[in-house]
Amino acid sequence: MAQRFLMARPLTDEVVARARAEFDVEIRTETSVLTQDEMIRALQEFDVVMPTLGDVFGADVFAAVPNPRCKLLANFGVGFNHIDVAVAEANGVAVTNTPGAVTDATADIALTLILMSARRAAEGERLVRTGDWPGWHPTQMLGEHVTGKKLGVIGMGRIGEAIARRCHFGFGMEVFYAARSDKTPGFDVTRVADVKSLAAAVDFLVVAVPGGAETRHLVDVDVLAAMQPNAHLINIARGEVIEQAALIAALEQRRIGGAGLDVYEFEPEVPQALRDLDNVTLLPHLGTATEEVRSNMGHMVLDNVAAFFAGQALPNLV
Repeated sequence: MAQRFLMARPLTDEVVARARAEFDVEIRTETSVLTQDEMIRALQEFDVVMPTLGDVFGADVFAAVPNPRCKLLANFGVGFNHIDVAVAEANGVAVTNTPGAVTDATADIALTLILMSARRAAEGERLVRTGDWPGWHPTQMLGEHVTGKKLGVIGMGRIGEAIARRCHFGFGMEVFYAARSDKTPGFDVTRVADVKSLAAAVDFLVVAVPGGAETRHLVDVDVLAAMQPNAHLINIARGEVIEQAALIAALEQRRIGGAGLDVYEFEPEVPQALRDLDNVTLLPHLGTATEEVRSNMGHMVLDNVAAFFAGQALPNLV
């Protein structure tokens, strides 16, 4: 029986060309998340499946397919909180991801959001587009200066360190972080005991931790209350790490300086209350959205698939 491979989304042209050349692959044309029936079929009919964000391979899906043909979920993305890894492994299904390829692009988006939120760039762009801009004057749209300020990073893994490095060397920012262990990135950083203490100490608080049950609502009412009134909250991680309702309340009441979000708790749903606010910058999950990065991610997926079919060690086993 030929080994079959399902790609749950269309990827870049060069990745698609390689997949077709090297594998017996079926490439789903829709860009929407897999339905329950599609996930069940994927486990039943394919040896390897490439899921991605939103394709929730949970216990219920595996329960519907007690002896899956699929033996590898080669995830497209570094985050894999949409996959119940323990249940997958219990059913003989390995899980891989695409670390490293996403680091710089995601860090760049964090810097984009820091600058946009601090300097009110999205609000200003909307003003120009409406035709209502009255022209420059000395106190127009005053924002928050970034250079020389204090940065707080929640999580100092690859992406958190890349953000900190950009802020330290590019903007002369003093870097603080909260993490499970001490980090030595090669420049001065200060570890803070907990997230609440970190929030109280910095001008820009950036979320850079994995999603999942352990980090859900890590930034909650108490953390938001600890933030300084001029401080900005930036999230390039997973939406559920921030308690969205609490953030909306803090922004509505102007208790923090602003926020920059690339991800949302119930993505792709973005509440009207959030969209109505002028002190939050909203991006449509652009973290890794460059041709080069998405192609690199796709090739990492295919490298994992090729290793699996060849009976070799998986390069990026979760």
